[in-house]
Amino acid sequence: MQQWFYKQGNKDVFSFNQWLFISCSFSFLLLTGRVAATGSLTYVFLLWNLFLAFIPYGITCWLSGNIRVIENKAWLALALLLWLLFIPNSFYILTDLFHLRNIRSAPRWFDLLLLLSFAWNGLVLGIVSVRRAEIILEMVFSKSFSLFMLFVVMWLNALGIYIGRFLRYNSWDVVAQPFSLFMDMFDMILHPLASLSEWVMIACYALFMTLLYITVRKLSESFADRQH
Repeated sequence: MQQWFYKQGNKDVFSFNQWLFISCSFSFLLLTGRVAATGSLTYVFLLWNLFLAFIPYGITCWLSGNIRVIENKAWLALALLLWLLFIPNSFYILTDLFHLRNIRSAPRWFDLLLLLSFAWNGLVLGIVSVRRAEIILEMVFSKSFSLFMLFVVMWLNALGIYIGRFLRYNSWDVVAQPFSLFMDMFDMILHPLASLSEWVMIACYALFMTLLYITVRKLSESFADRQH
């Protein structure tokens, strides 16, 4: 991930985290401007969703800087389990685009930009976080295992998006409401044909996020190769 920054000659203009801060600040300014112009707090929930997207990013940043935790399999497993609970939030924010059709208090072009801005930041946080987790798994286990886990994670992300958007559960409900969540999911698993549209949606989102992630990763690697 060291190559994920803009360079001018051999001098770094901004680090990745600085560009991320600028991008998130732009989203915040858009939201602040909308609240000031309309007096409506309708889209303030985007701040919360973006905050949740930062949690898995923060976990992988912390792991990347603590080699002792990575070397301890028990602590690594615990950290990655916590990461798995929150990583769907980074991609879930993309579905906030659904709100565009229901709100008319500001010009639609502005609301589209606002939603895309927050969704973009969430996707960036998710992609970078997944990449860091992939690198860690490759270091500890193997490249083939990390690739296998990538597909598992994307499927879990898609499942998490469905659970959050349509079943209206949050990440912490795995602990707060485990039985309710399990029963809702058990019916889907027990009768997959009766829930065919739900499984198709999950499969489509899993495929899209996998393609998105791999495309961005390959793009980053192609630029890195040109610099060597």
